[in-house]
Amino acid sequence: MTISKQMNGTTLTLAPEGRLDTMTSPELEKELNASLEGADALMLDFSRLDYISSAGLRVLLSAHKAMAGKGGMVIRNVNEIVREVLDVTGFSDILTIE
Repeated sequence: MTISKQMNGTTLTLAPEGRLDTMTSPELEKELNASLEGADALMLDFSRLDYISSAGLRVLLSAHKAMAGKGGMVIRNVNEIVREVLDVTGFSDILTIE
């Protein structure tokens, strides 16, 4: 998995590419832990994310909790496959998805 990172003021944008699963979710978690320190808001761009598993969902929930006391977290550009996983698991009711 490749993760693009951009900081615009205090908004951190991360764009994972490929699959977010058991093998790759530690990479995203590590990047989030290293980068959230100076961020007041988090934007996740899923335009190049092909798949998400329960391990990836766990990372999203953890990031959501970390950003709850700050400016929040937004997920954008979700494809149909990832959207279906978020809908079936109820995550679309918890997370802000644009």
